[in-house]
Amino acid sequence: MGYSQLSSPVAVVGCGSIGASWAALFAAYGLVTLVYDPNPAAEIFLNTIVEEAVKTLASLGHFTDKGESDHLARVLAKVTFTTDLESALKGAVLVQENGPEDLTIKLDLLHKLDELLDASVPILTSTSGLTCSSMQAALARFPERFAVGHPFNPAHLIPLVEIVGGKKTSSETLEKAKEFYLSVGRKPVVLKVEVPGHIANRLQSALFREIMYMVKEDIASIADIEIAMEFGPGLRWGVMGPSALMHLGGGPGGAEYYAEKLLSPLLTWNAPGDFVVDEETKKKWVAQTLQVIANESYVELSRRGILVS
Repeated sequence: MGYSQLSSPVAVVGCGSIGASWAALFAAYGLVTLVYDPNPAAEIFLNTIVEEAVKTLASLGHFTDKGESDHLARVLAKVTFTTDLESALKGAVLVQENGPEDLTIKLDLLHKLDELLDASVPILTSTSGLTCSSMQAALARFPERFAVGHPFNPAHLIPLVEIVGGKKTSSETLEKAKEFYLSVGRKPVVLKVEVPGHIANRLQSALFREIMYMVKEDIASIADIEIAMEFGPGLRWGVMGPSALMHLGGGPGGAEYYAEKLLSPLLTWNAPGDFVVDEETKKKWVAQTLQVIANESYVELSRRGILVS
């Protein structure tokens, strides 16, 4: 039985932008969703994100029946906010943890979760920068039920979820995590080895290094780089991944021809290995990026698809 068919709740621990987006997604798939945050004001933010998420999901055809107000009411009815951690975990079949990207804070929070939860409950963390093994020591009771479940923001819109186990994570936990994310419409990938940045952020890191190099060397403005990506590779990457596209670029000879004839020049164009992003380059990038964004708010940017990891 898939998790989405269970009556037991899912717990979302930490209600920043990631946690609120997760909660909106889970509730939109009919899951009873208990949301914890120590800050009472987070409830207002949560309701705002849920309302925005329902509007967007409705426009994308997520709900099969009509009546937008009914959609929102039903989704909100599935969400309960609390500032009491133990209450949020009561009866939970799975926990999605979204605390700050601070190892000390994570360790304290995960220790509490491990103490309060039954061994059968997977704990998945949304971290993008911390390794699973570095946090696993906090789970003295049941470290095998802990794994990374890293989304891309907003989690209710971007399907990718990167699942990463640590040294003590069981294969059963990885399978449960994959099953759960599939049940709420995600596209989970499971890393064979844990590395900083997982998969997608490592790829973004390489691209962003090249962006910074072009900014520092005045090769192109941020505005033109944005256009080049948005209306060039970005459009193609929405259809298939870069390796499949390279295979296509190889013509009838496919990937073998591309690797033999075209790959070497491609790999020589990038920023030199000793390139360092200095403070002047950072300031230059920030200034030009803000010019591109102009006065659009986070919500407005999300609506038109400028989504950040």
